[in-house]
Amino acid sequence: MLKFIAPPIFQDEEKNRIAALLNSILWTVIVIGSLYTVVAPFLLGQMFSAALTATVVLASVIARILMMRGSVRLAAMILLAAFDIILIASIAVSDGVTGASYFSLTLTVVFAGVLLGGRGAYTLAVINTLIGLGFMVFQDSLPTALIPQSPITYFSSLAVYVFFTAALLHASATGFGKLLANFRAAQDELTAKNLELQKFTADLESTIAARTAELEAANRGNERRAKQFEAIARISRAINQTQDFDRLITLVTELISEQFNLYHAGVFLLDANNEYAVLIAANSAGGKRMLARGHKLRIGQTGIVGYVAGSGLPRVALDIGADAIYFNNPDLPETRSEMALPLLRRGNEIIGVLDVQSREPNAFSHEDVRALATLADQVAIAIENSRLFEEQERTLKEAQAVYSRDLRQGWSRFMRTGNIAGIHRRNLKTSIFAEPQEVPGALEATRSGGAFRKTESDGSSLLTLPIKLREQTVGVLNVKAGGQHIWTDDEIDIANAIMQGAALSIENARLLEESRKTAERERAIGEISARIGAGAHIEDILRTAAKELGSRIAGSQVTVEIGGGG
Repeated sequence: MLKFIAPPIFQDEEKNRIAALLNSILWTVIVIGSLYTVVAPFLLGQMFSAALTATVVLASVIARILMMRGSVRLAAMILLAAFDIILIASIAVSDGVTGASYFSLTLTVVFAGVLLGGRGAYTLAVINTLIGLGFMVFQDSLPTALIPQSPITYFSSLAVYVFFTAALLHASATGFGKLLANFRAAQDELTAKNLELQKFTADLESTIAARTAELEAANRGNERRAKQFEAIARISRAINQTQDFDRLITLVTELISEQFNLYHAGVFLLDANNEYAVLIAANSAGGKRMLARGHKLRIGQTGIVGYVAGSGLPRVALDIGADAIYFNNPDLPETRSEMALPLLRRGNEIIGVLDVQSREPNAFSHEDVRALATLADQVAIAIENSRLFEEQERTLKEAQAVYSRDLRQGWSRFMRTGNIAGIHRRNLKTSIFAEPQEVPGALEATRSGGAFRKTESDGSSLLTLPIKLREQTVGVLNVKAGGQHIWTDDEIDIANAIMQGAALSIENARLLEESRKTAERERAIGEISARIGAGAHIEDILRTAAKELGSRIAGSQVTVEIGGGG
C-alpha cells in the first residue's frame, strides 16, 4: 500500500523534491476532490461544483500516471492547467469577480510557485490577472449565476481554498524540510569527509616529510659514499703510479688526510722482531715531530695502534667513555676520534697499521670503516709491491753489475787469449794489432755513449762510435774520411748496426770458446778423477795425481804432502 502511494524516485534531487510535493498535492486533490464530488450534490445541492471537482480529480489521476513515468514537469503543468480552466469556468458561472470562486485563482498561483518555481508562479499570476481583468470588464455580460452566492457558499469556498493552501504550504514545507535535512546530512557528510581528508592530508604530508627526510638522508649518505669511492679511486691511482717506497708512504698519508678531511693520518710498520709498530709516515705537524724522534708503540699493549697491530682487527675510539684515555698524545692535542686499521699481507699476515684521527667527535661511521678498510688493503698491497719493486731493482742492479764485470773480464780475457786487440784498415791494407791503440775521440764517445765528430787540421772528418753489447761498451769504432766529409745519420746508423752485429758475433764466438774450454776442463777433470780413483793404494793414488798434474801443466814441478802445512 505504501509503495502504491509513494512518489517515484529519480537520480536528480530537485526532481525528487518536486515529485514528492506533486505526489502529496495529487493525492490530496484526488482524496478531497472525490469526497467533495460525492458530498456536494446531496448536502450542498451544488451539482455544477461537483462536476468541476470531478474533472479536477480526473486530471489529477492523469497527472500522477505521467509523473510515475518520469514526466514530472508535464504532470505539474497538466494539473495547473486543469485547475485554472475549471476555476475560470467556476468563476464564470458563479457571479464573476463578485462570486466566491474568484479568489480561487490565487490557489493556482500558489500551486505554480510550489511546483514550477518562481518563474512559473509569476507566469500564472500574470495570466490570472489578465483573466480577472477580463471578468471585470465583461462582468455585466456574464449569465445568471448557476451557483447561488450565499454565506454558506462563501464559507465552503473559503474553507476549501484555505485547506488547499495549508496543504500546499505543509507539503512544500515538508519537501523543503527534507531537502534541508538532506542538505544538512550532505553538509555533515561533506564536513566529515573534509575532516577525514584533512587528517589524510596531514598524515600524507607527515609521511611525505618523513620519506623526504629519509630520501635526503639516503641521498646525503649516497653522496658521501660516492665521494669516498672517488677519493679511494684517486688515492689508488696515485699510489699505483708511485714505486719509490719513501715517496709512496708519504703520499698515502697526505692523500688520505686531504680526501677524507682528516686531522692526522699515519702509517705504522712492524719491526723485524714484531715487538713494535714503528711510525714511518705522517702528514700532520705533530706526526712529523713523532717521526723525528722515532715514535713507536709496543704491539698489543700501547694505544689502539698497538691493539690493532696485535689483533689484526679494526678499532674505532671516540672522545667519550673509556676510549678517551687514548687521546693523551701531546703531539696531537686536537684529536676527538681515532680509527686504526690493519695493513695485511696476503695470507692475513699483519705488516702494519693505518692510523687516522679527526677533530670531530663520533666522526667515523660504519661506511667510513668499510671505505677506509678497503683503502687500507690497497695501501698494504702498494707497500708490498713497492718493497718487491725495490728488492727486484736492487737485485737487477747487482745482476747488471756482475754481468758488466763478467762481460768486460770475459772480453779482455778473450782478446788476450786470441792475441788480438783490434783491426785497422786503410785503403786496401788491413792490419791486426795485439795491443790496445790510442783511438781519437774514444774517451768522449765512451762517456757520452753517442757519436763523436771532429774535423782534423788537415781537413779530414773524424767519426768515433762506441761499440755496445747489451748496453755495455766493449770497444770503439773510428772512421776517418777526407775532403771535409759530413757524417749523415744514415751513415752513423749503418755503422752502429754493423758494429753491433760484429759485437754480437764476437760475443757468440767468445761464449762458444769458453763453453768448449769448460767442456774440455770438465772432461779432463773427469778422466783424471777416474784414473786417480782406479788406484787401490795411497802410493798409486798420489803418483797418479802428481803425474796428471805434471802432464797438464807444462814445465811444472809437483810436490804432494799428506797432512802437511803444519
